[in-house]
Amino acid sequence: MTTSASPTCLLVPSSGLSHSAFRGFKIAKTERRSNRKAGLSIVAKFELKPPPYPMDALEPHMSQDTLEYHWGKHHRAYVDNLNKQIDETDLEELTLENVVITTYNKGNMLPAFNNAAQAWNHEFFWESMKPGGGGKPSGELLQLIERDFGSFEKFVEEFKAAAATQFGSGWAWLFWTYGSSCLFFLDKANRLDVGNAVNPCPSEEDKKLVIVKSPNAINPLVWDYYPLLTIDVWEHAYYLDFQNRRPDYISTFMEKLISWEAVSSRLENAKALAIYREEEYERKKKEEEDAKLAVNDNLEVIVDNETDDD
Repeated sequence: MTTSASPTCLLVPSSGLSHSAFRGFKIAKTERRSNRKAGLSIVAKFELKPPPYPMDALEPHMSQDTLEYHWGKHHRAYVDNLNKQIDETDLEELTLENVVITTYNKGNMLPAFNNAAQAWNHEFFWESMKPGGGGKPSGELLQLIERDFGSFEKFVEEFKAAAATQFGSGWAWLFWTYGSSCLFFLDKANRLDVGNAVNPCPSEEDKKLVIVKSPNAINPLVWDYYPLLTIDVWEHAYYLDFQNRRPDYISTFMEKLISWEAVSSRLENAKALAIYREEEYERKKKEEEDAKLAVNDNLEVIVDNETDDD
């Protein structure tokens, strides 16, 4: 299943994303002191986290020059600019994930969104690769790929097509959807309410892997999907090594660089988060039912008392 993203078909997940299953996505932060709001408080500054391998470790498939330029210049600029944009604002007290969600602002993006989203996207991208990567996954991940795409080869074909046809700058993603219990976690105020909007919350039987392409800095935190894999198709991601041959870069990424271990680990986290969401949905539903019963019981007591008085 492959879809493309546009601002008219996005929704914003609420704080359910902060559950521990998302800890693998946390960007590094350092604490510093602030005198904002007339009181001393501890706030955080985002740090540039290096890739989980040496700068030359992906050669010859991704050169040291590319990685040093991409990570050391572009990724660094996103983090540095983000810290400047959120300084002395309420945003500096949030996690990076919540900065992304807050500044996305239902598609009417606030100034800090692009830098926040790109800082998150790039760390996720580095961790999607490893030296000696590529090949074919195994276990449950492979089974789900074969179930949802027909075969691993068909998945590769669709992922390559999504990455190659993303016009201009952007990303291609592999997601795992949650199921209908996600409705509990969607803030109704953040759901689009316009004629051509689609809020793509899947049904319970629709838990599956999905390929999505997104423009510019748009990232998975503004959908109710759980990201497993991404490829950066901004031109600076590949131009030093491949010039304008984006399809060659995509093929190299798929065949030589993907860390299927990372993707499998994210799938396990996604399943754990789905279970948590389902449990929370049932708990919330029971609380609401209990509250209604309590109101009805109180009304009956009031009626009985009035009857006794008569």
